This record gives sequence, C-alpha cells and structure tokens, in this order.
Amino acid sequence: MKKLINTPESVLTDALTGIAAVHPELRVDFDHRLIVRADAPKAGKVALVSGGGSGHEPLHGGFVGPGMLDAACPGEVFTSPVPDQVLAAAKAVDGGAGVLFVVKNYTGDVMNFQLAAELAADEGVTVRTVLVDDDVAVQDSTWTAGRRGTGATLFVEKIAGALADRGADLNKVAEMAEKVNAASRSFAIALTACTTPSAGRPGFDLPEDEIEIGVGIHGEPGRSRGKLQPAKDLVGIAMDAILRDQPMAAGDKAIVLVNGLGGTPLIELYVVAGEVAAVLAGQGVPIAASLVGDYVTSLDMAGVSITVCRADEEMLELWAAPVATPALRWGT
Repeated sequence: MKKLINTPESVLTDALTGIAAVHPELRVDFDHRLIVRADAPKAGKVALVSGGGSGHEPLHGGFVGPGMLDAACPGEVFTSPVPDQVLAAAKAVDGGAGVLFVVKNYTGDVMNFQLAAELAADEGVTVRTVLVDDDVAVQDSTWTAGRRGTGATLFVEKIAGALADRGADLNKVAEMAEKVNAASRSFAIALTACTTPSAGRPGFDLPEDEIEIGVGIHGEPGRSRGKLQPAKDLVGIAMDAILRDQPMAAGDKAIVLVNGLGGTPLIELYVVAGEVAAVLAGQGVPIAASLVGDYVTSLDMAGVSITVCRADEEMLELWAAPVATPALRWGT
C-alpha cells in the first residue's frame, strides 16, 4: 500500500489540520471534529448539517460554505460520526431558525443523526432530517436497509442550501431537499476496489478483467460482476437502471453528475459524460446543468457513478444560485 499519510490512525486529524491551514473561511473544531462556516451561526437562517465517514472527499467538508452546508461532521474513514459530534455541529450553527440534517441512508448514519436530533430537541434546537436514498443498483446492501445514499447528496445540499440562504423556513427547505432526492437516481460501476488506510489492502477481490456493476461507495457489492466493456455499454447499463426507475419524457430537463470514485482520470469521466448525454438526447431530454469530476469518492477506487435529477425550473434556479465552498464555487 502506498498512501500519502503519516499513520493510519492520524489520517482524519491530519486532513482536518490541512483544511484549517488552507481554508480560513472555514472554522475547524478539532475537539468535536467539525468543519463549520466561519460566519456561523447566522441569525434567522436555516442551517444545513451533513456528514458521514471520511474517505468520500470532497463530500461533505468540501461543501461547507455560503450556498451549501453550514457544517459537516466527518467520521473516521467509512465510519459514521458519533451523536455527540453531530449535536455539537447543530448547536454550532443554529441561528434560531432550525437545523436540517442531510443524511445518507446508511444504518450508522441514520441511527447517529436520529439520536443527535433527539438530543438537540432536548436542548431547544429544532431539527428536521432528510434521508438521501438515490442509488438504484440494489434495494438493500451491506450497510443499509433500503437504497444507499450517494451522488444525489450533492444535489440536495446545493439546492436546499441555496433556498436556506434565501431565507426560506425550515419546513420549506426540508420539503425542497425531499423533492430533490425524490427526483434523483444514481448508479455506480467500479473497475477496482479501494484500499482503506487501516486495512492496507483492497476492500474486496476483483479479478483484473472484471468489474463490479452497481457498487456502493464503501465497496459494497452491487448487482453483479461482469467483464470490462466499452464505456458506451457500461453507461447503457447504468442509464437503463436509472431511467427504468425514474422515467423521463421528452422536454424534461436534467441535472447530471458524472462522478469519479477517486481513482479515475478525468479524460475517462468525459468519455462517460458524452455517452450519458447521448442517451438523454435519445430520450429528448436536454442536460440543463452538469458536473464532471470527483465529488463523492471512495478513496482510491477506480470507477464512476452517474446521478441524474429530473429538475424543474425552481431546482434549476437554485442550482445556479451562487455557491462558495472549497469544492464547488460559482456566481460569487
């Protein structure tokens, strides 16, 4: 294993140290392991808090800032943040208008954020929770009951974050987050396994000529294994699953994320993006907005996930609204 780390045990703390050093617009709380907007809390603004295991960067810490999250709670690699950590985040950003928890559907995340919400209520902080469960590859997986939360998390955080910045109340922000999740579907394909710092070896065995179809962002198994195929064919598999579950009609508009899983060259992601665009064009669906790159990763896994959101005009307007975070920035 070759990793740019000091020790496996210090990876998260060392990474937080780096974030604090290069992003003065953020506040890093080392005691609670939080990444918070430097201007938080903002009086009268609904605050967005998300988090999960580290190893998926830039999710979630890279999306803290104006127009998106108010705080992120990074757990250890592939390990949920603990309830006290999430509670500390909620208290750090609550400006009196309530806090929205954006939670990916993984058993540990769901349980710990729920407990944190109960603790927050005991301390007078109003919390609503939105569950992200966009992955159509499998219904249940290693760490989930129900569908996994993956790339749509970015869409939810960006669009709901923009609405919160406009002064909408907690119920409206939560309803928008739920609406975006309901309109989004994802599917991922892995070419290699990822290697966690603590394990020092790939998380699963994948023969040189095989791929995992429908993989999860922790390396959870997907629908099947198969032989490596041309990008056009793999995109066909992914888009067929997405569009079967969320049909789109001619004239619908899409927000598309072609997301690298951590070890995929950008040139390959653009090959995939072209094939996704061709599939949607064949359905008469224009891509109204898109991102191509590493946004929701799985350490050093080679592969790609595709997320498609059937977006209405309000979603598109909020998507285009200014955002200023380490990993997403426009209009500012």
